Amino acid sequence: MTVAITQGIKISVTTRYLLDESEPEQNKYVFAYQVNIENEGDQTAQLLTRHWIIKDAHNDIQEVEGEGVVGQVPILAPGQSHSYVSFCPLPTDWGIMSGSYGMVRPNGERFDAAIAPFALLTHSMLN
Repeated sequence: MTVAITQGIKISVTTRYLLDESEPEQNKYVFAYQVNIENEGDQTAQLLTRHWIIKDAHNDIQEVEGEGVVGQVPILAPGQSHSYVSFCPLPTDWGIMSGSYGMVRPNGERFDAAIAPFALLTHSMLN
């Protein structure tokens, strides 16, 4: 698990390799990642945007930007959390993801909450 905290917003990520969804002979490796976003601060914050940087084993980099997460723009009051699961297909058996969420406070203040780099690894890469 990786963890990053920015202005009281704690982002934790865990991953797993999805063997049943993958086709290694076709260079298709599918990974799931679960994100937990917790507001440990004393101010409400809303997640508006996401920015991912995905790097595979060939050092090819893909950037993904968009609104919200899995169709939602959660509002987190102090002490609240939001979790979701998403997926990342790669052409290689390992990679690294990192990024940030664009957040806004009720007073209009905007900031980027960091998502610490995390590894996407097949079972064979764990040994």
